[in-house]
Amino acid sequence: MKPLVVLLVVFGLTCLVQYFSFGAINYPFCGLLAMAVMLVFTSIAHFKFVKGMAMMLPAGVPFKIGVVYLTGVLELAAATGLMIAQTQHLTAILLIVFFVLLLPANIYAAANKIDLEKATNTGNGLNYLWFRVPLQLFFIGWVCFFGLMV
Repeated sequence: MKPLVVLLVVFGLTCLVQYFSFGAINYPFCGLLAMAVMLVFTSIAHFKFVKGMAMMLPAGVPFKIGVVYLTGVLELAAATGLMIAQTQHLTAILLIVFFVLLLPANIYAAANKIDLEKATNTGNGLNYLWFRVPLQLFFIGWVCFFGLMV
């Protein structure tokens, strides 16, 4: 829920600043900046809640801590790539793939009631997927729209 709030608030504020500063809104810029800020926000969790993030990965995944750090770095790289005109398109494609690849970890975490901030099995459980799966699809659609179509 927090990443969605960050995404929408940054988008709204960026649009307002542009409107009042320039009299027009560059929606693609606002959308990509909002996604970039959200990615920086979510990447922080990869470094702050390492143990809980590692718990989100199934037992067969080796080097869980390394995977958590790597995905945090990838999110920072994607945030940067979205802000560079020459890399926006490729970054958007790779970010969509990244979001698709993250979905199984989110399903595993929900099935095992992982609370990533507390690193416990006291999370929301499978009911959380009713929010998380559409949210992941929303993020994919956002990147597709602002990074590929506009």
